[in-house]
Amino acid sequence: MKKKKKTSIMDSFYKTKKEKKSFIIYMVLRILVIISTIREMYMGNYTNAALCILSLVLFTFPSIIEDTLNIEFPSLYESIIYMFIFSAEILGEINNFYEIFPYFDTILHTINGFLCAGLGFSMIDVLNKRSKKFSLSPLYLAIAAFCFSMTIGVMWEFFEFGADKIFMKDMQKDEIVYRFSSVTLDETKSNKPIKVNNIKETHIVKENGDVVTIEGYLDIGLSDTIEDLFVNFIGAFIFSVFGFLYVYNRDEKSFIKHFIPRRRKKRKFLRRKKKEEVVTTTV
Repeated sequence: MKKKKKTSIMDSFYKTKKEKKSFIIYMVLRILVIISTIREMYMGNYTNAALCILSLVLFTFPSIIEDTLNIEFPSLYESIIYMFIFSAEILGEINNFYEIFPYFDTILHTINGFLCAGLGFSMIDVLNKRSKKFSLSPLYLAIAAFCFSMTIGVMWEFFEFGADKIFMKDMQKDEIVYRFSSVTLDETKSNKPIKVNNIKETHIVKENGDVVTIEGYLDIGLSDTIEDLFVNFIGAFIFSVFGFLYVYNRDEKSFIKHFIPRRRKKRKFLRRKKKEEVVTTTV
């Protein structure tokens, strides 16, 4: 008489994860982050080491969101999330990709707008499918997904502004400009914008008398914030258009379905009772 080996929920969970291509990417990136953490601590860069640890924590968010909202991320969607976190924290902040590649930050914000729209779209679409009392139109779903993504984008800019204001981090990257207009320079106080063109250089005098000279004039993050929100808008808009067409036609062959989290199917191990069948074998 042999007892059938009991399969725990965690075993089944990891088996399910291993069947997904995203699990391989998850493990590879996690190992790279751990190596980066050890390297930064060895070099004494404890701030960067903290960012690495933050990345490891963020890697757990997809599973937490899946369990909390009872949804399941498609493999491609989940893989992009892991690569996004790795790119933003490890490549961008620690390896300075934001400065090395001028459009690196722009690309990430565009992807963020697209991914967040997918999450917002999924939450409402799942509710729409399950409800018998109302049926939301494809246009409503698209607009709601777009608004959800833009809200996430705005909240992130609030976070960057707070980090710059409180901790002096300069997450809202400065930019050199050569002209601007400001009502502050209007001596008549009549709310008239005074234009300043062809700025050659700016001299910044510190309290101790030291002078810092920069080319042009320093814009402290406004352009970066608006650009980030604009590309977030583009990413959210693109997804909303394809999301609208997907729901309108219910085209299961559409590529957009790979970016829409779906309602999690009940696993067999969750439906089983605690009792395990005893298998009798005859030799």
